[in-house]
Amino acid sequence: MRPVYGAACRSRECEVGRAPARLPACRGGGNLSAMVDKPWVMRTYAGHSSAAESNKLYRLNLAKGQTGLSVAFDLPTQTGYDPDHELSRGEVGKVGVPIPHLGAMRQLFKDIPLDTMNTSMTINATAMWLLAMYEVAAEEQGAPPSSLSGTTQNDIIKEYLSRGTYVFPPEASMRLTTDMISYTVNNIPKWNPLNICSYHLQEAGATPTQELAYALCTAIAVLDAVKHSGQVPEDKFDQVVGRISFFVNAGVRFIEETCKMRAFGKLWDEITAERYGVKDPKMRRLRYGVQVNSLGLTEAQPENNVQRIVLEMLGVTLSKSARARAVQLPAWNEALGLPRPWDQQWSLRLQQVLAFESDLLEYEDIFDGSHVIDAKVNELIEGAKAEIDRVQAMGGAVPAVESGYMKQAMVGSHADRRARIESGELKVIGVNCYTETEPSPLTADLDSAIMTADPKAEANAIADVQKWRAERDQPAVGKALDRLRDEAKTDTNLMEATLAAVRAGATVGEWAGALREVFGEYRAPTGVTGVVGVTEAGADLKAVRTRVKEAGEELGGRLRLLVGKPGLDGHSNGAEQVAVRARDAGFEVIYQGIRLTAAEIVAAAVAEDVHCVGLSILSGSHMELVPQVKQGMVDAGLGDVPIIVGGIIPDSDAKKLEALGIARIFTPKDFGLTKIMDEIVTEIRKANGLD
Repeated sequence: MRPVYGAACRSRECEVGRAPARLPACRGGGNLSAMVDKPWVMRTYAGHSSAAESNKLYRLNLAKGQTGLSVAFDLPTQTGYDPDHELSRGEVGKVGVPIPHLGAMRQLFKDIPLDTMNTSMTINATAMWLLAMYEVAAEEQGAPPSSLSGTTQNDIIKEYLSRGTYVFPPEASMRLTTDMISYTVNNIPKWNPLNICSYHLQEAGATPTQELAYALCTAIAVLDAVKHSGQVPEDKFDQVVGRISFFVNAGVRFIEETCKMRAFGKLWDEITAERYGVKDPKMRRLRYGVQVNSLGLTEAQPENNVQRIVLEMLGVTLSKSARARAVQLPAWNEALGLPRPWDQQWSLRLQQVLAFESDLLEYEDIFDGSHVIDAKVNELIEGAKAEIDRVQAMGGAVPAVESGYMKQAMVGSHADRRARIESGELKVIGVNCYTETEPSPLTADLDSAIMTADPKAEANAIADVQKWRAERDQPAVGKALDRLRDEAKTDTNLMEATLAAVRAGATVGEWAGALREVFGEYRAPTGVTGVVGVTEAGADLKAVRTRVKEAGEELGGRLRLLVGKPGLDGHSNGAEQVAVRARDAGFEVIYQGIRLTAAEIVAAAVAEDVHCVGLSILSGSHMELVPQVKQGMVDAGLGDVPIIVGGIIPDSDAKKLEALGIARIFTPKDFGLTKIMDEIVTEIRKANGLD
């Protein structure tokens, strides 16, 4: 999910839980008595450049009708690094807002009353830290913890499987999650401390059955851990269940997505009743928000993305009994780069037209009694139960992560889907069929069709964090971090020590660094090993295999391709699929996973004596990271080894990278992996004077 430059709404009528059945100003005096249901919470995933700029964006757009905030944090904040850390280079303020310390959190929510605002924070590994800063910022506004409402995503399991912003090993990460849930149930009762996120599972290739099963296995793992910890009294455990929410994906197959959500609700009700003995139906209700499928959007004919977004929204709004409580939509141009505020306004208006102009909310569930819907729901339930049983037999979600089982299953599903797109079996309009098009006025000037991140954001954030450190009480910070380390070695709930570190003035990098010293770090299985991307090679793949073999023989061995993920971008789906297809094509593939420095990638290229280096970057940091790798290769005597780059890269940036000597640039429009393999062989031959 690409974070965007979004909007929000602060009018008292529109606040979450306070929205009237129908807003007269939006309805133009329509028939209010016909209203049966409230609109869902309307959010936009938003944050960029700096706390001040993001705050201005939130307040500027609150009046546009958004009914909740959804904060996008930048990758250093998400992975526990300060802006001046080596791994933060090129990533600061790119896919969200940098919030390394309490001063930045104060600025982010300046003049936004946190006692009445409903705030969703997409944060996982460092969720405890961000919630602690939010609580202290609210405290300074005069808002007690009991008044705060909102959500921290805090789903670390899916980070190992898809998005990659994990920090600590699974056991330590689950401890942080458990501590946070226990603390909020007892101290912030209106807060949702865990938002189990199947969204990224679908983007990483999960089928609807896998998405249901793995999300519910995560919920079981967390609930079991909370129960086992003994931090929540038995008579309060139903409140733990009642405060867990879900964040799901909605693809363009909106009938199937509707059935998926109906199945989701039935499965959750059954699990919470039978496994955990929750008697109150309200506590067993599936509460979920949704972001429709960003990575399903296309660079080719991007205007088609508008109807895709609408269809995806219908999948989670049409069925009243399975309707999302909050919806956020991407913009039509996210496959091109960062959307502008106007683009996000367009997406917000799509929601408002459906909620306030259509008659959707005036009826009971229109699918009740449909034998077609019931049959599909039952099929999904049976498939999900079988997969849940398989994971539970392995010991649950954590062992299934550590063994690589769930990751490999999703990589395999994704490879199958890619193969069906390439063969034309799965049609994508404007990409592999109906590609003829008139020139689009929306993309006539690509440079102005997207927003450019503030080039000074990183330097400003570095100066800010260094100023913050210089002006704080350093002994107090040291004492607070010592307490954090000491308590991390025990089974003490770490939330109080984290709050103390926030108040003392510690930074996110220092908090995470202290815990890294105790817990260590972790590198999750890539899921690439053992996956077969193409079971039956067609003529095109056979031809590429021949070229790979011939070039290898001419160079004295098998062709070796290094696939690298520099920086903090954890969206590894593309890199994984390139690695799988390259192996299918006969390459020897070196893929070490995510979060590598340029020096580590260069060292691997030297050690493995590779013939080509492929870099995958989806965070927008290509102009900083690619030149680092290129210069490192030159310094290591590998300047003649071709470098190819894949990602969401504007045409103007692609031209600059090519001028630096990058051999090829691939963007989302280049969906044919076998063709890409063929072009890699061509670049290798050219670099070695074989043609």
